Amino acid sequence: MGLFNRDPRKKLQKAYEDKLAKALHAQRNGDLRTHGSLMEEAESIYAEIQKLKSKE
Repeated sequence: MGLFNRDPRKKLQKAYEDKLAKALHAQRNGDLRTHGSLMEEAESIYAEIQKLKSKE
């Protein structure tokens, strides 16, 4: 509960949203291979977020 402690979930949430946006952009450009790899990365970040939520 420190004053300057940052919430790691906020950083992960931002990274998750960035990956989803990049994946959507790749999909719209027809680059399905990149879209797939970005979605896998986004899913792993989401799993980390869920793990942090369950620890609370």
